[in-house]
Amino acid sequence: MTCQNYLGLDGFRFGWVAAWIDERGHHGFDYSPGLTRLLAMPHARAMIDMPIGLNVSGYRACDLRARELIGPAVFLGARRDLWIFPDMAGANRHYWKREGKGRGVSAQLWNIRHKLREVDEAMTPARRATIGEAHPELIFWNLAGRVRLEPKTSPRGREQRIALLRDRGFTEVERWLTLRHGTGIGRDDLIDACACAVAARDSAQFVGDGETDPRGLRMEINF
Repeated sequence: MTCQNYLGLDGFRFGWVAAWIDERGHHGFDYSPGLTRLLAMPHARAMIDMPIGLNVSGYRACDLRARELIGPAVFLGARRDLWIFPDMAGANRHYWKREGKGRGVSAQLWNIRHKLREVDEAMTPARRATIGEAHPELIFWNLAGRVRLEPKTSPRGREQRIALLRDRGFTEVERWLTLRHGTGIGRDDLIDACACAVAARDSAQFVGDGETDPRGLRMEINF
């Protein structure tokens, strides 16, 4: 009988980092400039910290609900074709004109537009059956008993997140954090990928209203 593998992915400046854990508790991490090789790793289920399912306008219901639960860690305004604009100012002029002032995109969202496109191009309704969207801060909020943790950039916040991962089988995270130097992988990127792998294995809940985008991709965030 094949041992099931669960995969979590997060983007970083130079590509993507993937963490995996199997039913026996074996776990590891890998990274690549692109998604293709990482998504080709055998997995029963995968979770990506990146929006899946995009409309051309408006805010996704799942993002609004997630933001109610955990605050501004959830970026609003992920839209299909955000990546076609030459600059953020041009994108915001477009959205403000059509949707109203203040309905643009943040610098954080603008900076991940190429990652948004990469995920969008990789996804199909068929792949959506085993590849889902997750949000690490929503996962940690849930694992911690539905309370908000200290900021993830603080030493205490990092300790809290690593402890939650350790309790769920990722016992090597602290050692891995010493191995990432020279890769471009940030501490939070690796921690977040592990959280997504936990959700791939354990999550049975999500926020979202069942809506699908024009390509038939469900818009929901697992945690």
